[in-house]
Amino acid sequence: MRLVLAPMQGLTDDVMRDLLTRIGGFDECVSEFVRITHTVHSRATWLRYAPEIAHGNKTFSGVPCTVQLLGSDAENMAVNALAAVRFGVEKIDLNFGCPAPTVNKHQGGAVLLKEPDRVFRIVKTLRDALPEHIPLTAKMRLGFEDKTLALENACAINEGGACGLTVHARTKVEGYEPPAHWIWVRKIAEAVDIPVTANGDVFTLADYIGIKEESGCDSVMLGRGAVMVPDLARQIKQYENGEPVRPMPFEEIMDWILLFVDLCVEKEGENKYPVARLKQWLGMMKKAYPHADGLFQCIRSIKEISGIKNALREYEFQIKRTH
Repeated sequence: MRLVLAPMQGLTDDVMRDLLTRIGGFDECVSEFVRITHTVHSRATWLRYAPEIAHGNKTFSGVPCTVQLLGSDAENMAVNALAAVRFGVEKIDLNFGCPAPTVNKHQGGAVLLKEPDRVFRIVKTLRDALPEHIPLTAKMRLGFEDKTLALENACAINEGGACGLTVHARTKVEGYEPPAHWIWVRKIAEAVDIPVTANGDVFTLADYIGIKEESGCDSVMLGRGAVMVPDLARQIKQYENGEPVRPMPFEEIMDWILLFVDLCVEKEGENKYPVARLKQWLGMMKKAYPHADGLFQCIRSIKEISGIKNALREYEFQIKRTH
């Protein structure tokens, strides 16, 4: 079995990838998408999206990082992919799943699923251009408005030369609304002859067991659930290894929150970025942890990083005192 951390624009950036892979359980992570338009990106641009490139394409804890591309101009995507490989990228993933209206408006992401022939052409163009040793994979949704072309798109990706496929078990129109249609992942896995990774609505260990059973896939990608419950991948690995499953107490999560803030400051300095990222993360974690909600309320009006750090230390002290 393999666990992969999903690419989520504005959420699983390099700092979040670093943190979650340190906590453990993941076998691979995927960068936020690098949008390909009419230019050829510089090394600095690739490193901005995936600093892991400079460290053997691995996070601090040694988890491999795949670089994801998004675009619709097959030839220019291929030119950029070759440039990325020259700069050290070792694995490339193609985005056929992003539901963002601005992305779809510019012919990127899930809108391409309306045209399986175009999906095939993009995959084949990149596969033909890339060195043989560079793996090329893709991620797709079940369709744009409906699922009528799901199998056709999956087969286009397969026949285009991809060596793996991740399926987010919803259409673009369904967005992130439950339920994810896990049974469709099984249909796709049975229709192609490349490994398929199941993705969508895995927020708990029970969800993981359910998606594996319904999809028939051993490989699972975790997205929002891994951010909401930062040790979810570790819990899953404990389960798969036959070990006792020990969910992380919030006192331990506090240590990771403090590290996250330090990593954000190290990346961007004491500006708005660390404060905004922490509030974003707590806003998601509070659905799973009452303490995260309490901490969010404590810092929601604080705008300076010094005040944030003071509030974190005080909250940590209160938690440890009550336990």
